[in-house]
Amino acid sequence: MIAKLKTIDRRLLTVLLIVFVQMLGAAMIMPILPLYAQREFGMSPQTITLLATSFFAAQFIAGPYLGRLSDKYGRLPILIISQVGTAVSFLMLALAPSVAFLYVARILDGITGGNIIVAQAYVTDITPRAKRTESLGYIFAVFGLGFIFGPAIGGLLSAAFGPRIPYIFAAVAATIVVLLTWFTLDETLSPEQREANRRFNKQNIGLSAIAANKPLVLILLIAFVGQFGLGLLQSTFALFGEAVLFAGYSETVISLGIGILLALVGVGQFFTQAFLLPRALKQFDEAWLVIIGLVLRTVGLFIFAALASPWLGGAASLLFAMGVGLMMPPLQSLTTTTVADELRGGVLGIYQSTISLSTIVSTAIAGTIFAWNATSPYWVGAILSLVVALPALVLVRRTGAGRRKPAAVSASTD
Repeated sequence: MIAKLKTIDRRLLTVLLIVFVQMLGAAMIMPILPLYAQREFGMSPQTITLLATSFFAAQFIAGPYLGRLSDKYGRLPILIISQVGTAVSFLMLALAPSVAFLYVARILDGITGGNIIVAQAYVTDITPRAKRTESLGYIFAVFGLGFIFGPAIGGLLSAAFGPRIPYIFAAVAATIVVLLTWFTLDETLSPEQREANRRFNKQNIGLSAIAANKPLVLILLIAFVGQFGLGLLQSTFALFGEAVLFAGYSETVISLGIGILLALVGVGQFFTQAFLLPRALKQFDEAWLVIIGLVLRTVGLFIFAALASPWLGGAASLLFAMGVGLMMPPLQSLTTTTVADELRGGVLGIYQSTISLSTIVSTAIAGTIFAWNATSPYWVGAILSLVVALPALVLVRRTGAGRRKPAAVSASTD
């Protein structure tokens, strides 16, 4: 792995470091924000859920615009502005005097959450087409690292120094990201390219252009369903662990077991992106990797649903993480080949908005599905993964199994 990193473009290494610090800060606050909202502000579970939804809703609306703005005015200005917004939002959480302040902070973070979108667009700018999936896979790998260490650091800081301190540390981490971006990265789009991008389209990729772009529609459908299963798992896993996987165990064992299984998801994701995906790309085309990933995640979800136990839960966690890791970077890479180069940032924003919309819907209904039966979210996720295998096979045919040349599509302003 170290030898491999030495051959990677210095700019990509810098972006990976930036994304890691960013995700570390974001992961620090994720497990403690619900408890912070409940204990410090007396918020009910319903309003806490809406707090999470407000972030994804803002990201859903703003994502395509941030990506398209980065096409028109350059990656660095939009990247820095969005990172500053994230740092400010973390600081607002630390200093929040009221519930309304919490909502404003999360909405601001959602609106400026395009930093990851723009970072991915930056990577596609500096990476040859043949290496794009592998490079995007490295970004997902540092996602995994961030989510391995971030929650533990956030929990330790909260326990040792109080509930507001982790947000200050997260704000500091986000500020470091701003400085890293400012001093170490160069703009990837020349003034001529930015001017050409501005002339290429007056606004965004319109709905009619998306609907007419069949490969893009297939990719967005697969991504929506893939993220839907992940949203169901994320929002119910702690409850599922207590009710099913570790039923009858003590609270200490339940908390430890759930933490270990979530850590295994992070480990599986890192291993898949850093080691498995680069090797798999030598054997399979991107569209086929999407299908392989769907199969692995489906098996993992079926194990959770039908054969739930602590030990098999570990195997299911790894299979699910490997499946997500094998399918999502190829999907993102294929997304950038469905439009002209002038629209890469914009189409990545649309992809991220699709992910956000799926997260909004899945997390909103996960509790209701879980109330029917503790294993229901995992049955639903597994069945949807099987159903979406059909459009994935159509995608293989339409893309020529990943070997087809990028297709330039027109954009509209609707």
